Amino acid sequence: MSDLQKKAMIRSQEVRSEDLGRESQYDCPSCKDKGFILKSVPELEGDGTPKLWASGLPKKIETLIDCVCAKKRQSDHLMKFSEITNEFKSMTFSSFNVADKHELVQDAYQCAIDYYKDFDRIRKARCNSISLLGQPGSGKTHLLTALANNLIQKKQVSVLYFPFVEGFNDLKDDFNLLEEKLTKMKRVGVLFIDDLFKGRDYPTPFQLEQMFAVINYRYLNHRPIMMSSEKTVDELCDIDEALGTRIYQMCQDYTVVIKGDRKQLNHRLVGAPS
Repeated sequence: MSDLQKKAMIRSQEVRSEDLGRESQYDCPSCKDKGFILKSVPELEGDGTPKLWASGLPKKIETLIDCVCAKKRQSDHLMKFSEITNEFKSMTFSSFNVADKHELVQDAYQCAIDYYKDFDRIRKARCNSISLLGQPGSGKTHLLTALANNLIQKKQVSVLYFPFVEGFNDLKDDFNLLEEKLTKMKRVGVLFIDDLFKGRDYPTPFQLEQMFAVINYRYLNHRPIMMSSEKTVDELCDIDEALGTRIYQMCQDYTVVIKGDRKQLNHRLVGAPS
């Protein structure tokens, strides 16, 4: 082998190494993190049949198609936007052990499953929301979080998680966040309100005013909510009838109230002495 051939072989190996090194810098080597791939596909006639060259071979055109990584990228973006905690991201329907649960908890589980299946059909309707109400520790937050995770990852729906107590504490500590946060709560694809009105018999005037503004906006614009609360429908209406009736009308086809013996319903009390 001549020196020239050796140099050419060495350079070829260096180029291949450089290409492999560049590919390793990408999360997706297929599209080099662009989210799309240029692909050659048959050009079609008006009736959908392939156009042919005189030789009989199909004509081809270059077109952009979404890479398989595009959906995952969108899901990752939506998950970050949702403000769902890392712990809650692992909550799924399959990790909810429904078999040994009380009948009312099983009803709540089935309600969440049915809502997910029906979501595409009902999302623009007046009754397009879900509420799981009643007993603490019965799995309401787990089920709604599993539902949120499925909407984000499988249907590419934007969801915003708002824990009532912590959320209002954050807003109270930084009023500069108020307008931005309330705008997101009004306009997001699905608003997930966790533990509505928890912590006291009646909310503060500030909490009630802001929650009514958000719920009323979503009610008028047919934007879904997912809500958990220890209050029943009547108790929500006792706090504020205008707010409670709006929530009920939005959620009436997908509402479960879990009430009964706390030792049968609260999973945290399993094995507790009488």
